[in-house]
Amino acid sequence: MPNENNFQHDELSRKSPGERLTTAELAVGALPESPAWFESMAQCGTALSQAGVRAVVFLHGSIRGSDVFGIQRLDEVGGLKRGYSRGVSGVDALLAAMREGDNGILPLAGGLTPPLANDEATRKIVDDQVGEAGNFTNRYVALFQQAVNKSVSRPIAARRILWTSEHHHLGRAAAAVRLLHELRNLCEKQTLGKGDRILVLAHGQAGLILALASNLLCPSPVTKRPKLLSLLAGYAETHSQIDLAAATRHIEPLLADHSLLNGATLDVVTMGTPVRYGWDLSGMGRLLHIVNHRNLRTDGKTWLSKMELPQVTMEMPIAWGGDYVQQLAVAGSDAVPATDAAKAVNKAVWEMVEPYDGFERWLECARRAVRFPSEGGCLLVDYKDCTNSTNVQEHYYGHAAYTRSNAMLFNTSEIIRSLYNDTVR
Repeated sequence: MPNENNFQHDELSRKSPGERLTTAELAVGALPESPAWFESMAQCGTALSQAGVRAVVFLHGSIRGSDVFGIQRLDEVGGLKRGYSRGVSGVDALLAAMREGDNGILPLAGGLTPPLANDEATRKIVDDQVGEAGNFTNRYVALFQQAVNKSVSRPIAARRILWTSEHHHLGRAAAAVRLLHELRNLCEKQTLGKGDRILVLAHGQAGLILALASNLLCPSPVTKRPKLLSLLAGYAETHSQIDLAAATRHIEPLLADHSLLNGATLDVVTMGTPVRYGWDLSGMGRLLHIVNHRNLRTDGKTWLSKMELPQVTMEMPIAWGGDYVQQLAVAGSDAVPATDAAKAVNKAVWEMVEPYDGFERWLECARRAVRFPSEGGCLLVDYKDCTNSTNVQEHYYGHAAYTRSNAMLFNTSEIIRSLYNDTVR
């Protein structure tokens, strides 16, 4: 995507990423929290510090309790009801495997559903019920901070943000504004400036939040930024979302004069993020996309996922081909906002950021089997989470592997190799 992307959707290119692409397998190394593990993590901390990384932000939602595949929108626009699947073998079974309530993904106890609050009580509920499956737990973040700071003179701050997990355009756009507001506060608290870097690790649809944020950070006076912020501010002010209204008012002038990060640089790593919104790198630093992937193709295009029906439905329950949420939660899928007012604003945002709508368009995007956006480094990883178990709670269709403690050292090492290898002495 070009600089001044102006919220264009990704082009969903099936071409090889070329030199942008690398592959890896989760290595069985030192056991987490062993002396050797702590030593290796300390070395990673030194490398991050040398690169100028002063803060690492872990951004995620909750797989449980949310319509992670976005089947609500597919049902709303017809799906099986209008016979769109007729003549396409396997779509009926695929939708059944994705549908909330039938896909084996349990709800959160107590009826907790989006919007989720980013407070300690909610994070504890998610930690207790989800554990490390697609979830950066308090313990994970604390362990990371302890391990990387063993040998550095200036401690690296580690922050966890649980976003609302509202899997629709309005929810993601609002989350982008809230995130930028939090990053501004982080810059002020840590006195960050020129030469300093903030690294955000974003799991799943949280990566889409960063894609929108990258467009908001564009230093050129893009035409759609004021419109998007105006939409969000108007909605927030008339629907008692005080925090969103305040965050929008706070960041708008800082975005306009390019001072939001006080000269610090924002680097981003996405993990299992569906390819949807386009990225704008003109106002940010380095970008890496990590996807859990095992090649099942026979045409040599190893960088694409497999999207053949009905076979894909039989592979999903054991996460045979990797991350099926990343593959299927593409344009046209989404959760549906709860109120008519939210639906109206969601539609207005939708018209700005994604041209695709309708059941057939979703199927077209899913069948393109694209693993990576058009910008940023690409890392395909076999996380070894296919154990032939049909217990969805063990892998969440390949979407859970990225955030487990046994992958912390591996992920951190790969991120340093991909983003900061030129700074390591």
